[in-house]
Amino acid sequence: MTDPEPPARFTIFSREDAPALAESGMMHFEPFREAILPVLGEVQEAGVFNGEDARVLFAMPGFSLVHVWFKPGYPLPLHSHDADCLYYIVAGSIRMGTRDLGPREGFFVPAGVPYSYTPGPDGVEVLEFRNATSFNFVNHANGLAFWEKALETVRGSQDIWDRAEMPVASGAAERS
Repeated sequence: MTDPEPPARFTIFSREDAPALAESGMMHFEPFREAILPVLGEVQEAGVFNGEDARVLFAMPGFSLVHVWFKPGYPLPLHSHDADCLYYIVAGSIRMGTRDLGPREGFFVPAGVPYSYTPGPDGVEVLEFRNATSFNFVNHANGLAFWEKALETVRGSQDIWDRAEMPVASGAAERS
């Protein structure tokens, strides 16, 4: 992907007009280990992509903003990117290690540092601020145990994900 043109001064953006991250060409996947490819294929066929919605809200040379909605329990593997990223939780919650984080909290992940989190019972709405418009996804969940559990989660979550609604931040003002 070539760097997007800088905006002409003032720019307004909306999630409804934002392209899907998967279609934007901004994120590219590094090859996964051969041993996990068969179960990874099953996870995809079972509907893992029904559990997330990522949109590029804004991009200009050296800066991007992505809005991500992970539905409840989405199995996000341990992974890293080659760009720093600042995460801000708008609504819902995550479990990261032994920490629970919710609205108006966030975390910073330097380039190359592996991380993962689990969306909470209402899912999570996250803003991802990066100092890049092109970045990779390096999978660090190389054991079959994670992917077999992910397959079980995805198969058991389809009804929940079909009915899921984006979480609303507590105290969020209603739009008229």
